[in-house]
Amino acid sequence: MIDTAGHATAAAHELPAPVTVDTGGPLHGIVVIDFTQVFMGPSCTQMLGDYGADVIKIERPDLGDLSRTSIADPAGLDNPIFLSINRNKRSVLADLRDPAVHARVMELVATSDVVVSNFRPGVMERLGFGYEDVRKVNPRVIWAAGSGFGSRGPLAEQGGQDVIAQAYSGVLGRSAGPDGSLNIYTTSLCDYTTGMHLVQGVLMALYYRERTGRGQRVEVNMLDSMLHMQMQEAAMELNRGYEINWATMPLTGVFHTADSPICVVGAFKQDALSRICRALGLPTDLAQDDRFDTRAKMDARREELHAIFAGVITTDTAANWLARFEREGVLCAPIRTLPEALGDEQARVNGSVVEVRHPTLGPIRTVKAPIDMSATPASYRLPPPAIGEHTGQIIGAASQPAANETT
Repeated sequence: MIDTAGHATAAAHELPAPVTVDTGGPLHGIVVIDFTQVFMGPSCTQMLGDYGADVIKIERPDLGDLSRTSIADPAGLDNPIFLSINRNKRSVLADLRDPAVHARVMELVATSDVVVSNFRPGVMERLGFGYEDVRKVNPRVIWAAGSGFGSRGPLAEQGGQDVIAQAYSGVLGRSAGPDGSLNIYTTSLCDYTTGMHLVQGVLMALYYRERTGRGQRVEVNMLDSMLHMQMQEAAMELNRGYEINWATMPLTGVFHTADSPICVVGAFKQDALSRICRALGLPTDLAQDDRFDTRAKMDARREELHAIFAGVITTDTAANWLARFEREGVLCAPIRTLPEALGDEQARVNGSVVEVRHPTLGPIRTVKAPIDMSATPASYRLPPPAIGEHTGQIIGAASQPAANETT
C-alpha cells in the first residue's frame, strides 16, 4: 500500500491508531464514518460536522466524491460545489476491494457512532458495510442510509436523483405555468430535504441509544421525503379528491412594477382582496364586485383579477408598491437574485455567509448552518478537505480506485 505522497507504508496491522478531533458542539464526541457523495448524503454529514461531530469521509482513490467533478471549475476537485457541502470533514482514500484497507475501515466503523451512506440499496452490502455487517463489530452503531425510493419495491434498484424525485413524487407535475409548461425546481429541493430528514433520523437514533444503549438502522428516501413535504396537498387529494396549489391561489402572484418584479400574497386575512384594492388605490372594492365576491369566483376569474392588479402595479416602482402593501398588512416582497439575497442586510446580520481558510485556495465563503443555538452553536473548524488529505493520519494508506457505484 502507498500513502498520499506515494511512499510505501507499513503493513495494515502496524498502522497508527485513528486520530479523533476534539470539535466541541452538541455532537462533540460523536464519530461519523461518511460514505456519502453528491448532495443528499454530504448535506447530512456536513450538518452533523457543523454541530461538532468528527466526520471521516471515505472516498474512492480515483476521483473521490462525484461532486468533485460535477462541474468544470479552475479548482478542479476542490470546486465550489464540493466545497459547499463538505466542510468539517476529513477525507480518506480507500479502495474497499483491498482486504487490508477494508479491514482498516471496518476498524474505524467498530469504534464509530454513526455510518452514513446514500448509495442505491444493496451497494453497502456488496461493499461489506451493510447494517448486518457493521452491527457485528459495533452493536451500538447508527447505520443511516438515504436512497431514491427505499430499499424495497419496484423502484428500489432505480437510481435516485433530484429531478427524478421531483417527477415521481408529483412535485414536477404540479409545477405547470399558465401555458401548461412544467418547470423543474431550480435548486436541489429533494436532495436537501431528504438529507435533512436523514439528519433527523440520526439524531433521534442517537437519543434512543443514549437511553437504551442500542443502535439501529435508519433509512430515508427521496420519494417519501417529497410526499411528506406535500402533506397538506396530499391530505386534500386523499380526503377530498381536490388539488390545491399554493402558486395558483387567486390573490397570490408575481407582478412587474415600473422597475422590478414583486410578489404579493393575499393570505391569512378574510378581507385580503379589499386590502389589496386599497393598496392599489382602486376606485372600487373588488370584493364587492359580483365577479369576485366569493373564493370560487376569484378562482374561476384569477386571470381577469390579476390583469386588473398588473395594469396598476406596472405604473409605479417596486419600493412604492411594497410600502403601500405593507401599510395595508398585505404580505409582499421584492424578487431578488441570489447575489442580492446573499448581500442583503438581513443576511449580513444573520451571519448567513461564513468564511473558512483553505490551505491552497485561501479564504472560501459558503452558507452557514441554519440552526442558531445559544450554548452550543455551529462551528466551522475544518475547510473542505483535499481528496485523501487525511488518509495517512487516519488509516495510514491509500489504494487503487474502487468501483463507481452511485445513488
